[in-house]
Amino acid sequence: MAAPEWRNVYRLSDEQLGQLEQAEQCMEMIDINRAESILMSMLEEDADCVPVLNNLGHMHGRYLSDFEKAVEYYNRVLEIEPDNAWARDERRRYQRYLTYD
Repeated sequence: MAAPEWRNVYRLSDEQLGQLEQAEQCMEMIDINRAESILMSMLEEDADCVPVLNNLGHMHGRYLSDFEKAVEYYNRVLEIEPDNAWARDERRRYQRYLTYD
């Protein structure tokens, strides 16, 4: 059985897809400064790019433990896509972390 076909629903260019992949690889290698640089550069070109905002939220929450910033990025995603279940679930997780003493 073949794997489901991935669809580029955000119509990202090949360059943008490559940059996202590079940023994700940098996060996995804990090169957070480089990942952030790539993502922020992409955000300057398109401030409403949902995949970039999601990746920034993920990076700030998981790798930097900056839960407030993660929530801010997920809030931006939800302003653009109110039905984005991934962003809603991740935002909820990091909001809970903010309530811990």
